[in-house]
Amino acid sequence: MLSIIILAAGKGTRMKSKLPKVMQPLAGRPLLEHVLLNARELKPSSIIVVYGFGGDQVQDYFKHDKDIEWAHQTEQLGTGHAVKQAIGSVPDQDRVLILYGDVPLISPKTLEPLVSNKNNELELLTAIVPDGSGYGRIIRENNRIIGIIEESDADEKVRKINEINTGIMSCRANQMKTWLDKLKNDNKKQEYYLTDIVDLAVKDEIAIHGHKSKIWEESMGINDKSELAKAERLLQKKLATQYMKAGLTLMDPSRIDIRGSLRHGQDVSVDVNVVFEGKVELGNNVKIGPNTYVSDSSIGDNTTIHANSHISGASIGSDSEIGPFARIRPGADLKNNVKIGNFVEIKKAIIDDFSKVNHLSYIGDATVGKNVNIGAGTITCNYDGANKHKTEIKDDAFIGSGVELVAPIVIGEGATVGAGSTLTKDAEDKKLTVERSSQSTIENWKRPKK
Repeated sequence: MLSIIILAAGKGTRMKSKLPKVMQPLAGRPLLEHVLLNARELKPSSIIVVYGFGGDQVQDYFKHDKDIEWAHQTEQLGTGHAVKQAIGSVPDQDRVLILYGDVPLISPKTLEPLVSNKNNELELLTAIVPDGSGYGRIIRENNRIIGIIEESDADEKVRKINEINTGIMSCRANQMKTWLDKLKNDNKKQEYYLTDIVDLAVKDEIAIHGHKSKIWEESMGINDKSELAKAERLLQKKLATQYMKAGLTLMDPSRIDIRGSLRHGQDVSVDVNVVFEGKVELGNNVKIGPNTYVSDSSIGDNTTIHANSHISGASIGSDSEIGPFARIRPGADLKNNVKIGNFVEIKKAIIDDFSKVNHLSYIGDATVGKNVNIGAGTITCNYDGANKHKTEIKDDAFIGSGVELVAPIVIGEGATVGAGSTLTKDAEDKKLTVERSSQSTIENWKRPKK
């Protein structure tokens, strides 16, 4: 059986943030969530997360993840001490894999060689890096690993070594427990280094296998905002490649951000600087214009979203056209063959088939029927300062430009509302309703001059 221990107790002072380091966002998820997702791909019998700083925030976020066991590191006394807080609950015969909550890019494929060995041997993940600063160096003798020297304890010769310890390792739990009990803190930081078990393995004549990561960036730890940004771009590049292989057309794969889950049909094209967040579903032949934001929304077949539109918590049907510069807010339910034009805002409203809100309008807390035309500058006045009220516009209604509909109000089936009207009462079916003050010209009036 396999048990996985994830070290996630660090404060992350270099982040200069109130958030615990493992809760820093990467592609819309906390760093720790990425590690957990990859860990689960290995089908472990248990996952134990060692928490410390900001533990309440960490546990609250993952409170629905019932497969996580928690171990508290009350004092930050090093990685060896952290593992010791968790390993007591791991059966002796299990293989235990050590991961880190701030190493989010590691892939299950890279980890598989470390957990496939069933013997009482130590498996290490190493990496060849252009700059080993901040990492422990792998010490070899006749190509055999004989030790690891931490950066703070390394001399100039050791610091030139470019094979680094990723910190990721595995061995039998009973062996790990024995070594942890022997760790000492006689180093500059007076911490219990997990890496010191390599020296103990050498003394015990236990075989040590070093597995070099084929993509060294996978093992990159995230310690500050610049490293977080670097990881973001690496992950987005990886995601873009995956989606393109699945048939998604990206005009520029370096200019897309996917911060959640994206499902798409065939012949979907996405222009530059598009952000997908949360759960997004795109039907067949959907086109997303540049500089568009889509979160927690579904978009039906053959629908086009024009440039600079913002869509959140909405459902958009098929054969529709949105934008440019449209804002579709949570609760919007747009059916099929709907046209929403430039600088239109839709909020908590149903827009039925073949209806149009072409430009410069606000439709909120409303139900709009089929084949309705809403003219430019129309506003549903839904808020009285304390409560929201509903507007209902029935099938085949025509609303002229510059109309204010003061809710609660019903615009009847086939009704026409004249341009410039402010309605406070219902409009009757199939009739023209007009409200406007009389026009007058003031004689002998002169425009003020500076």
